[in-house]
Amino acid sequence: MNNLFNPEETEAVIKRINNLNTEANPKWGKMSVDKMLAHCNVAYEMVYEDKHPKPKGLKKTLVKLLIKPLVTGEKPYKKNGQTAPQFLMNDDKNFEAEKERLINFLKKTQNLGENHFDNKESHSFGKLTTTEWNNMFYKHLNHHLNQFGV
Repeated sequence: MNNLFNPEETEAVIKRINNLNTEANPKWGKMSVDKMLAHCNVAYEMVYEDKHPKPKGLKKTLVKLLIKPLVTGEKPYKKNGQTAPQFLMNDDKNFEAEKERLINFLKKTQNLGENHFDNKESHSFGKLTTTEWNNMFYKHLNHHLNQFGV
């Protein structure tokens, strides 16, 4: 798995993002490119912004047991997979604003570095290793950038 804590890998992903345009169409799925960027930003909002409710009780336990291995593991996502409600984008988004936000989140994450994320508590999955954080970030972005052919 590519390592987004490596500056060269972060730059490679940013180049892919910069190759997107408002006319980009998905190879699969229904999301427009602006919604896809907003969708990808949610993972970073859960780290840097307090705008999504955390799972509690039984839901938290189920998320950690069932969803965490899928999200933080090395196995790629399947096309047209189910997504959590907070990741669903129903309204049109501002392409340029969402693109800029995503790039800024990537740069912030890379600048904070692996040590910042080592054993850091995640929004939904408890404490994660740097490998789990990286897998979660990179795998999701890679999946959707591939979806749009970049």
